[in-house]
Amino acid sequence: MGTDAARQLASGAEGDRKATLHLIIALGRALQALERAVRPHLAQFGLGMTEFAVLEVLLHKGTLPLGEIRDRILVTGASTTYVVKKLEARGLVRRKECAEDERKALGELTPKGRKLIQDVFPAHVEQLRRLMGGLSTSEKDEACRLLRRLGQHARKTTGDRITEED
Repeated sequence: MGTDAARQLASGAEGDRKATLHLIIALGRALQALERAVRPHLAQFGLGMTEFAVLEVLLHKGTLPLGEIRDRILVTGASTTYVVKKLEARGLVRRKECAEDERKALGELTPKGRKLIQDVFPAHVEQLRRLMGGLSTSEKDEACRLLRRLGQHARKTTGDRITEED
């Protein structure tokens, strides 16, 4: 390979390196800005981000094993157990044994928890729509497609399993 070709390759690699780092920073900053904007609304209802996520997943997916809740809300198992216990103490979630496997604990909404999340969720979605109003619907769809592809590639690269949600 000639020196011009080698320089082009090095320049391309450096450009890709910069683009990769810029993308990571942009993703992190965007997520941070969104979280900062929604936290006060959730706090009005006595909820943190993770507590809201547990209630939201149980609203939309129904009763789930704690491990599946953990996987869907993207936190560690210990954090999930801690948050579920807090929600349980407030009477919003109930834990029960799984009939098929007594080693598994299931989480489900109580009537009080269902009412709370049904009251909070519509305003939360509307706030997210306003926050993401800088993108058109087609841009949101494209961003979602690209981020899913990125996540799937990262999972393949690390050997993690790819799920339907990816």
